Amino acid sequence: MILVLVKALSDVCAGTSGFLLDFSSRTSPGTDNGEALPESIPSAPGTLPHFIEEPDDAYIIKSNPIALRCKARPAMQIFFKCNGEWVHQNEHVSEESLDKSSGLKVREVFINVTRQQVEDFHGPEDYWCQCVAWSHLGTSKSRKASVRIAYLRKNFEQDPQGREVPIEGMIVLHCRPPEGVPAAEVEWLKNEEPIDSEQDENIDTRADHNLIIRQARLSDSGNYTCMAANIVAKRRSLSATVVVYVNGGWSSWTEWSACNVRCGRGWQKRSRTCTNPAPLNGGAFCEGMSVQKITCTSLCPVDGSWEVWSEWSVCSPECEHLRIRECTAPPPRNGGKFCEGLSQESENCTDGLCILDKKPLHEIKPQSIENASDIALYSGLGAAVVAVAVLVIGVTLYRRSQSDYGVDVIDSSALTGGFQTFNFKTVRQGNSLLLNSAMQPDLTVSRTYSGPICLQDPLDKELMTESSLFNPLSDIKVKVQSSFMVSLGVSERAEYHGKNHSRTFPHGNNHSFSTMHPRNKTPYIQNLSSLPTRTELRTTGVFGHLGGRLVMPNTGVSLLIPHGAIPEENSWEIYMSINQGEPSLQSDGSEVLLSPEVTCGPPDMIVTTPFALTIPHCADVSSEHWNIHLKKRTQQGKWEEVMSVEDESTSCYCLLDPFACHVLLDSFGTYALTGEPITDCAVKQLKVAVFGCMSCNSLDYNLRVYCVDNTPCAFQEVVSDERHQGGQLLEEPKLLHFKGNTFSLQISVLDIPPFLWRIKPFTACQEVPFSRVWCSNRQPLHCAFSLERYTPTTTQLSCKICIRQLKGHEQILQVQTSILENERETITFFTQEDSTFPAQTGPKAFKIPYSIRQRICATFDTPNAKGKDWQMLAQKNSINRNLSYFATQSSPSAVILNLWEARHQHDGDLDSLACALEEIGRTHMKLSNISESQLDEADFNYSRQNGL
Repeated sequence: MILVLVKALSDVCAGTSGFLLDFSSRTSPGTDNGEALPESIPSAPGTLPHFIEEPDDAYIIKSNPIALRCKARPAMQIFFKCNGEWVHQNEHVSEESLDKSSGLKVREVFINVTRQQVEDFHGPEDYWCQCVAWSHLGTSKSRKASVRIAYLRKNFEQDPQGREVPIEGMIVLHCRPPEGVPAAEVEWLKNEEPIDSEQDENIDTRADHNLIIRQARLSDSGNYTCMAANIVAKRRSLSATVVVYVNGGWSSWTEWSACNVRCGRGWQKRSRTCTNPAPLNGGAFCEGMSVQKITCTSLCPVDGSWEVWSEWSVCSPECEHLRIRECTAPPPRNGGKFCEGLSQESENCTDGLCILDKKPLHEIKPQSIENASDIALYSGLGAAVVAVAVLVIGVTLYRRSQSDYGVDVIDSSALTGGFQTFNFKTVRQGNSLLLNSAMQPDLTVSRTYSGPICLQDPLDKELMTESSLFNPLSDIKVKVQSSFMVSLGVSERAEYHGKNHSRTFPHGNNHSFSTMHPRNKTPYIQNLSSLPTRTELRTTGVFGHLGGRLVMPNTGVSLLIPHGAIPEENSWEIYMSINQGEPSLQSDGSEVLLSPEVTCGPPDMIVTTPFALTIPHCADVSSEHWNIHLKKRTQQGKWEEVMSVEDESTSCYCLLDPFACHVLLDSFGTYALTGEPITDCAVKQLKVAVFGCMSCNSLDYNLRVYCVDNTPCAFQEVVSDERHQGGQLLEEPKLLHFKGNTFSLQISVLDIPPFLWRIKPFTACQEVPFSRVWCSNRQPLHCAFSLERYTPTTTQLSCKICIRQLKGHEQILQVQTSILENERETITFFTQEDSTFPAQTGPKAFKIPYSIRQRICATFDTPNAKGKDWQMLAQKNSINRNLSYFATQSSPSAVILNLWEARHQHDGDLDSLACALEEIGRTHMKLSNISESQLDEADFNYSRQNGL
């Protein structure tokens, strides 16, 4: 047995020595062959080396070497083998220790691997190293540990992309991190804050680096970033913007409104709003109509009316007979009023014979006869007195009619100290002052002339005998009240044949006056008939396929003919006019004319694309206080309603701005805007201005204050009339907000310099009735004030003109002027840009170049599931109503741009449109940065392409 053990030990020693010799010869020839054998052999025979620690995979970061280690027991030697070759023993660092529990020898070895070693290795697999440990019984090998150079590239293989999703939709953001060793780990950030998917069950970040939001919420909107990191570096992806939008939804319909008419055929309407929910974050606007209308018919109340009286009944024993009538012609219906008055009437049927207790005369006692005789006596005396009085009055009237005066003037100035009452009475036939002596006027049925009057001083050279006063008026009743309200009742019109007469004036002074030469006449009453009138303003232009713009200078009226509205190779002479005569549209009830009557033609012209007509108006726009209608005149001269501004319609479109209405139409004709005030808070905007000029008397100066509808064309008419009369604008016009509350307008002159100027009596303050202002129908309303200088050396005038509505708005015009023309400061009437070129044709007429216009239409005419189409383009341009009209057009975006062109014809750039496009985010066209040269070049190229 001992011999067997000795032989086995010898074999082991021999094998070990041979291995060491072999290792030494392969790794480092000429060096020491190895270590000496261990002095003791493990007590447990047959134990091979066991690795306590094996080398791990490692990464070289930048240029830093890494250390590989392994530990085994029992181990006589441990060496590293890298890529199939032994590592030189000098590169090993070895440590030896004894395991106290087992008494076995433990050996630990380290080696360093550099970046250069790894880069120099070119093999089919990664650089690897392995430990080999041996004992007296044999060898053991560790696992292979790979060594790689760590890196992380800069660019992501796929960046997350921004998305717009509807609420409760699924959001998936893809992220493929950059290539790297070791592979990068991915983390998601929202608005620079890490996302913890464990705390939010709605978010999942585990699926292949992607971010999944199962049901989008409004709070999920934000900027998302993908973060990739390994042991070398960190990388950030591009941020992806996620927008969770909400499409609009209709609210419930409101209840049907009451019928808009008290009786007869009218309409009811109900509405709904796009607020359930409201569009949010670019969500689509609700589709469909926001207002519905139906017709309604209310039974009109019929007031009762009496039938004719019946025949008198037979005389009764009480000396009375009766007659009756019934309320049946017609009877009251539907809440109408019952007939007023008595339904039965009785009277004595014996011609007064029944005078006492209803007994016949022969039955009356003598005492009663005596009493009756006394009554008859007294009645006769009373009749005589009345006859004498009538005779006296008749004589007096006869004497007055024979005098040289055709007007009796009752002077009450001594009592009132102010305003007087004038009674202009009809004179008898044959009087030379009678306007038409053959006509007897009926003063009980008279017209009302509500124009304000300026009464002048009796010392003036002009009197009420002037034809400017009597020509438009025949028989007049004038009443100047202490409240400064002037009203005139006028009978039928008649001619006046003037004579020179002396006149008695209210102040009690008698003067003789002669008729002045016509060229020196100054009207005593300044009313509208004394102003020169024109029937219409008119402008024309020839337009073809390229379209253009026709503008009425200084009126606010314009016509836009879009590109392509007229077929190719055709051209039309298009005209536009404004009626400056008496309006043909007569208001019904409370309806008010708010704009001029604008005519465009020719009426038989057919356009393929709606044209845009811009009409100014004078309403203070508010849907709560006004119901505004667009009306058109038919060929028969009648006016019919085209649409209400608030209605939904597919035939035309009205866009109401604060000072103008832009209408898209497909037929020419005569159009106007009317308004029906819904409440007393409805406001008309009036433009108030003061003009001045010298009168024929060198010491006098006339001020004329105008209150006209706030439309440029109405004021232009005033300016033209004042130029004709030599007037000068003394102060910048101002706006007066005139409410429909039935209160009148008061105009007064204040702060006249004492001892320099004085104002004529009765003209310091004038009051105009509400109806005259409210229903002025665009005619220029004005009042005149006459001022007189004390000395010719006074050349400066300063005062204030106060125009106010009682219980309403007030404006002050500050007059500071020189009455000498060479020293007077000129105030410009109009500063609009459209006064130079009334007609523009081709590309120059449009602000948006045709090439850019085509790109916008191609972009937004295409339907988009996210709602970023022409509907959003309309909303961004404040077109939020009646979108169904645009849906019927072949190119909704083109029609929207036409409307934009009409609204912004006086703007200097395209900023508003550029901002709208940038907010939508579907185009990168920077319209605001387009220079004039680029516009000119685009227009030139387009014209050249079209052979212009």
